[in-house]
Amino acid sequence: MSTEEHDAPRAVIVISSHVARGSVGNRAAVFALETLGFPVWAVPTVILPWHPGHGRATRIVPPLDQFRALMADLERAPWLGEVGAVLSGYLGEGGQADAVASLVGAVKAKTPDAVYICDPVMGDSGGLYVPETTAIAMRDRLMPIADIATPNRYELEWMAGAPLPDIKAVMAAALDAGPSTMLVTSAPAMMAGGTGNLLLNGNQALLAEHRLIDKPPNGLGDLTAAVYLARILSGQPAIKALQSTTAAVYEILARTAKRGGDELQLETDAQSLSHPMAMVQLRHLLHPGRDKRA
Repeated sequence: MSTEEHDAPRAVIVISSHVARGSVGNRAAVFALETLGFPVWAVPTVILPWHPGHGRATRIVPPLDQFRALMADLERAPWLGEVGAVLSGYLGEGGQADAVASLVGAVKAKTPDAVYICDPVMGDSGGLYVPETTAIAMRDRLMPIADIATPNRYELEWMAGAPLPDIKAVMAAALDAGPSTMLVTSAPAMMAGGTGNLLLNGNQALLAEHRLIDKPPNGLGDLTAAVYLARILSGQPAIKALQSTTAAVYEILARTAKRGGDELQLETDAQSLSHPMAMVQLRHLLHPGRDKRA
């Protein structure tokens, strides 16, 4: 038996947007995962010249029948046993969700302990920036089958159907969202002038906070999901994975902002992915389900 057959599956299938210029979607996630030592199978859900926030951007969305056929090819791939995780992000249209769910099922049938992380990229403080049908598909088709989900606070608000004005409300909504582990970005912070990443799983509620940076470049959510997945696949416990992920993403953000960059400069700050030096405040919160389990 070969060495590869003894090794745990390490490849990650990443399904998200692709931009020609910039560090969002697959460009952020693939770079982070490969830098941290994980082979990636990258599937574009839409192709753009740059993030639409920079201006008019042509969208090339693969025809749904062709997207489904490509995903079906991956399900039948003789190398599917190499895959230890699937990460999905931005969808080009709602119909892609069924093909993503089918591929997740095929990966888990081959490797039962494979991880599926759903980053339901659908909106921010300005509201939804995908059609509502696409947001519904992510909420109803992908969130229920995810092991880990990484919505931002505003996406969680939309899925919960209610405002989440404080950390207590965010934790309650995260507990009800479905996946056993929720990593909520842009969560309310307890430190003045800060923002946080809230991690909620079966027995822990943790908040990692750092200073808020105005007008940050896009791609922070994509990067956070990928780095956290890499930490978990490397065997880090949740508390260490949250702290080191938050430190890495914040460090890259702060350095990019200092240079005045309009995109995350991952290639310049690749060292921050594996050895972040930034300090983040970590808080242990009262788990909202503790009383229910008593």
